[in-house]
Amino acid sequence: MPKTINAFSFTRFTAVVVKEFIQMRRDSLTFGMLVGIPIMQLLLFGFAINSDPRQLPTALRVADESVFSRSLVSALQNSDYFRIEKRAASEAEASNMLAHGEVQFVVNVPQDFSRKLQRGERPVLLVEADASDPVATGNAIAVLSNLNLTGLDHDLSGPLARLKGQAPPFEVRVHRLYNPEGITQYNIVPGLMGVILTMTMVMGTGLAMTRERERGTLENLLATPVTPLEVTLGKIVPNILVGYIQVGLILLAALFVFEVPMLGSLPLLLASVLAFVFANLAVGFTFSTLAKNQMQAMQMTMFFFLPNMLLSGFMFPFRGMPDWAQVIGEVLPLTHFLRIVRGVLLKGNGLADILPELWPILAFLLGALALALLRYRRTLD
Repeated sequence: MPKTINAFSFTRFTAVVVKEFIQMRRDSLTFGMLVGIPIMQLLLFGFAINSDPRQLPTALRVADESVFSRSLVSALQNSDYFRIEKRAASEAEASNMLAHGEVQFVVNVPQDFSRKLQRGERPVLLVEADASDPVATGNAIAVLSNLNLTGLDHDLSGPLARLKGQAPPFEVRVHRLYNPEGITQYNIVPGLMGVILTMTMVMGTGLAMTRERERGTLENLLATPVTPLEVTLGKIVPNILVGYIQVGLILLAALFVFEVPMLGSLPLLLASVLAFVFANLAVGFTFSTLAKNQMQAMQMTMFFFLPNMLLSGFMFPFRGMPDWAQVIGEVLPLTHFLRIVRGVLLKGNGLADILPELWPILAFLLGALALALLRYRRTLD
């Protein structure tokens, strides 16, 4: 006899809908992730992301204290792109500020600036810029190109009015350091090392315990005399080798394909990679102790990965974000690792230069590892 096709039943349909709502209530973690990730994206893209950073930290090295130099400083501040924070007493001190990332620009007013200006000799105003991230400095450098046209309008009066309407009274010369040609690959490719490690390391260990639980092998593991520390390190260490293989491939591609300069010490960079990899693996293991299945572990990975991508300075200039977003970004290990890898490769930074960025990664590692050990349980409950 032919099979009878039942007509649509609203009662059966309602029962299935009710059943799904009950399942969502029981799996509150997954439901929370499905709602939380879009909300996080909305908040970050709507409030935190800014591709036109302003109020960039700037240092002054003024050898000619005059009314003209003060007018130039005021013009810089009025542009809203520069925030004068420091004064450098020497060229070496100014270079250190740029190398350590303390400032984005150093404005150098030469000793005979005002004398040459009054004589009509067009003195040179030298501006050094940390151009390792071309996006962060592009608009500010464009503003500098007009500084010699309007910066001294108020002072060029009386006998000096003759300097107006001719060639600009002085020359602005911008030195783009660390990436003079503004090649985006020099900034993106080293940063990809941190992004790829964050994604793969957290996901790799995030699936570790949940895989054991789903396959039913966790009972055998719990029956052994291994301690929580031994289990944690046993899950983490194999992934370290995977992480270094990824780093090796990225460095080879950076050198031979994208021709990224490598000015610093590779052993120092690889040692920093170890701390960063450990920190992300500890996060992934913590997620594996919280999640009930692999799907939840992957959702937690995305919940951690998204702010790392957006608030670390990889996709958008870090200094362009509001203060609250920068505070969150400073907690994330990727923010500090990006500064380390770009500093070592592009600036030739040494151990003393990267220590201010290395210790936050180590602190994050200790916190994540402690939480992972605290969450690990020797029971199936």
